[in-house]
Amino acid sequence: MNDLPDSVKKGTTTIGLVCQDGVVMATEKRATMGTLIAHKTTQKLFRIDENLGLTVAGVVGDAQTLARYITAEVELYKLKRGVSMSVRSAATLTSNILAGSRYYPYWVGLILGGVDPDGSHVYALDMVGGAIPDDYVTTGSGSPFVYGVLEDHYTKELTVKDGIDLAVRSLSAAMKRDAASGDGISIATITSKGGFESISEEEIGKRKTKLKIE
Repeated sequence: MNDLPDSVKKGTTTIGLVCQDGVVMATEKRATMGTLIAHKTTQKLFRIDENLGLTVAGVVGDAQTLARYITAEVELYKLKRGVSMSVRSAATLTSNILAGSRYYPYWVGLILGGVDPDGSHVYALDMVGGAIPDDYVTTGSGSPFVYGVLEDHYTKELTVKDGIDLAVRSLSAAMKRDAASGDGISIATITSKGGFESISEEEIGKRKTKLKIE
């Protein structure tokens, strides 16, 4: 993410897309320590609730802690009120957590996405609590390559089915040019009918073949 100091800056690529019928969230799997590939199966995409997902970039420990923290708060909200938290409320909650930790900040860049009665939404959240909604967002060192693809191919008429293909195409472009991104793709869709659903590696492979991506 671009607003981290160079001393803690980490490489990754994450994506959130608003579609007509839901949200697509995607990441690659490589974790780096400088020029060392530290892990090849890193989880950067988390289910927060049936209607909410989170992608993470930055320091792994901070990202995992935040994912657990937000999941617990969202579950507590649902237990108290009997309804799922809206995407805007979840983004505000996450923003408040980040903003309240400035003396010991979380070194992360997040994308929070999901669906609620108001539609489909994705929010970009920075390490000091800024929360900005957008139609599509990408974070991490591979994001310039992803934005190049998204600026050319994204439309507001995009369906979740086509959004998966666009995520595959975008991440593949980043993984070819960004040394800190690689080792596979994780994708999940969030819809009002199906909730949070992870896309299998087999399905991602089929889509890469269809798109003629090596």
